[in-house]
Amino acid sequence: MVKFMAKGHLPYHVGSMYVVQIIDTALIIPAHNEEKVIASTLAAARTAFAYVVCVDDGSTDSTGALARESGASTLTHVVNLGQGAALQTGIEYALRLPVDYFASFDADGQHRIEDVLTMRQTIIDTGVDIVLGSRFLRPNTIPRSRRLILKGAVMFSNLTSGLKLTDAHNGLRLFNRHVASTIDLQETGYRHASEFTEKIAKNHYTYTEVPVTIDYTAYSMAKGQSGLNAVNILTDTLTAKAFRQ
Repeated sequence: MVKFMAKGHLPYHVGSMYVVQIIDTALIIPAHNEEKVIASTLAAARTAFAYVVCVDDGSTDSTGALARESGASTLTHVVNLGQGAALQTGIEYALRLPVDYFASFDADGQHRIEDVLTMRQTIIDTGVDIVLGSRFLRPNTIPRSRRLILKGAVMFSNLTSGLKLTDAHNGLRLFNRHVASTIDLQETGYRHASEFTEKIAKNHYTYTEVPVTIDYTAYSMAKGQSGLNAVNILTDTLTAKAFRQ
C-alpha cells in the first residue's frame, strides 16, 4: 500500500497493484483515423495520467468509439478540422479541469509517456511557461529525408520567430495554465506548430527544451508530415506574415 504520495500524484488500484497517476496534468491527444493505435496510446496515457482528453477530429473509422471505450474524456469534431483546431478544442476543455499543466501528445504512437513525466518535472523545477520536446537533443533514428525537412523547419522558425530552438515541429509540449488560457491557436492544420512557436515569442512565454525520443514506425511515417506538407506549411507561413504586415 502507498503510504506517501508526492504532490500531484494519486494512487489507484489495478488488480492487486497500486498504480500512481498524475493528477495535476491534462494530456491532450488530437486524433484523426487512428483506430490501429489509439487504444494502445490511450491505455499507456491513462496508466500515468488521471486526466486524458482525446479529441476525435472527424474520424471516419472507429477512433472515437475506441477512445470512449478506453475511458478517456473524448470530444468529437463532426468534420475533420485539422490538428491545430483539435488541440485548441482539447485545451479549452482541459481548462475546466483542476490541473496546473497541459501536455499535447500525438495519437500515432511516436511519443513516450516517460518523456512527458520528465517534462512535467522540468516545468516544476524551472518555473518556465513551456517545456518543448526536442528530438535533436537526444540520439534518434530519424529518416534522412525527414531530418532534412525538420532541420529546415527549425532554421526557418528561428529566423521568423526570433527564438533559438533545436526542434520546431515537435508535437510533444507541456505548458502551464497561463499559456493554456492565452495561446488561442487559430491555424487549423499542421501550421499550428509554427503558430505555436510564433506565439511563444509574441506572448513572451518563458521556455526550455528537453531531450525526447520519437519512435518512427512505418505507421507513424505514413501518417506524418510529407515533404509536400512541409512546403505547404512554409508557403502558408509566408502568406500569413505578408498579410499581417
